[in-house]
Amino acid sequence: MKRITLSIIALCQLCLVFGQWGPQSKVLHESMRSKVLNAQREYSIYLPKSYNAGPDRKYPVLYLLHGMTDTDKAWFWRGHAGEVADQLIASGEAVEMIIVSPNAGGSFDEGHWNGYFDMPGWKYETFFYTEFLPHIESTYRIIGDKAHRAVAGLSMGGGGATGYGQKHPELFSSVYAISALMSIPQEHLGGAPRPPGDKLAILTQSVIDNSCVKFVEEADEARKNQLRTVKWFVDCGDDDFLLDRNIEFFQAMRRAHIPCEFRVRDGGHTWEYFHSALYTCLPFVSRNFIN
Repeated sequence: MKRITLSIIALCQLCLVFGQWGPQSKVLHESMRSKVLNAQREYSIYLPKSYNAGPDRKYPVLYLLHGMTDTDKAWFWRGHAGEVADQLIASGEAVEMIIVSPNAGGSFDEGHWNGYFDMPGWKYETFFYTEFLPHIESTYRIIGDKAHRAVAGLSMGGGGATGYGQKHPELFSSVYAISALMSIPQEHLGGAPRPPGDKLAILTQSVIDNSCVKFVEEADEARKNQLRTVKWFVDCGDDDFLLDRNIEFFQAMRRAHIPCEFRVRDGGHTWEYFHSALYTCLPFVSRNFIN
């Protein structure tokens, strides 16, 4: 009897170990060559547990944009996006999806460019649409249509995600903006002028030129109708220095009669807040992927 009991225990332990060795999600750090930027560009990509098990299956995709001075690795190393996705997919709160974070940043002290829009010396938006998105959706098993594509981001990436959804509503089913850099009012540009060619100054001007608030305010009815085909969600902390910009964007959307969910939660411009936003973001984009 004792031997039978020990055998059952050993079998259970073996099953537990086997389960741990079963299919697992992966976060890969890859790169591609860009002719537009004349540079090697890195990206991080999350592949769900079933990705290698079903070679014919295709998945919806979420493009997840990082903030200023961060890189593609930030959402996975600091925001733990892979672990959150595993948890929400396992609980049924999110669908299996591929999550991609492109590198659009780095330290200014090391001379890196930052930003998701086209600007002098840095045609990142052109790179994203003509090289990056086609590369990702041809390399990985992605469904690759509006109904199964979403974009989200934090801070600089939140403004980038919003701007991408505004300019290309035909490509994205939903946009989730976290603590987003929606605009920079001219009156907030005080301080000593930065030298010509300064990369932070160029980035700042690109945010002004691509103001998400101004885009809505100046949209004609045809453009507003296109924006209504996208599901919008704005998420910002009550202590965030960008809260007023997010409120202005939401108010512009309301005046334009473009549906937009808006949440103000307890918190500031911190990774604790950005991480917590994923627990709403991933279910939101999942609900708006059309099966």
